[in-house]
Amino acid sequence: MEEDVSPVTALVAAAADRDQQAWRELVHRYAPLLVSVIRGFRLTTSEIEDVAQTVWLRLVEHLDSLQEPQAIPRWIITIARRESIRYLSTQRRLRPNDPLDLEYQAVAADTADLDAGLFQAERHQVLLAGLAELPRRQRDLLLLLIQDPQPSYAEISKHTGIPVGSIGPTRARALERLRRSDPVEAYVASSRPPETSGDDRHDTATMG
Repeated sequence: MEEDVSPVTALVAAAADRDQQAWRELVHRYAPLLVSVIRGFRLTTSEIEDVAQTVWLRLVEHLDSLQEPQAIPRWIITIARRESIRYLSTQRRLRPNDPLDLEYQAVAADTADLDAGLFQAERHQVLLAGLAELPRRQRDLLLLLIQDPQPSYAEISKHTGIPVGSIGPTRARALERLRRSDPVEAYVASSRPPETSGDDRHDTATMG
């Protein structure tokens, strides 16, 4: 039976008390979100690793003040952006770019539309933040189901321990829980257009 309460609060408290297993679980949950944010700055693979390491160190230093799990995704996104900008303004400026370096060629060739890319990245980060709040089996199941190509149900069952016949119902419960997660609910609420009051509708109807 899936756990009904997100364990993130307990993980944060345990990690703050120097519990290494709890710390590793936090990293496992939030690493996809962290990498997604840093990757948006078009850093190379090695640069992403450098910035990610810095962010994890910052998180260790501030765990005592992050007792609320709702604060972790926002904190990671904020610090990851700050450290990425700092890296771009210092380390990359000090390091000469090799035009034959395949990593730098890939970064330079990325000319996707920035507005669309930022919107898509924001939605992706919200989903990753929501996934981090799910129990491990639900989170792993959803991540496997969105892989391309998608693994077979037999492979998913072997990886997650979920019986093949239970994958569909577990997926439905996981998606519902994802929709009710704090990051997703906050994003949906912020994306809704402001409601029009009855007086506004009346004024609009009588204009013209």
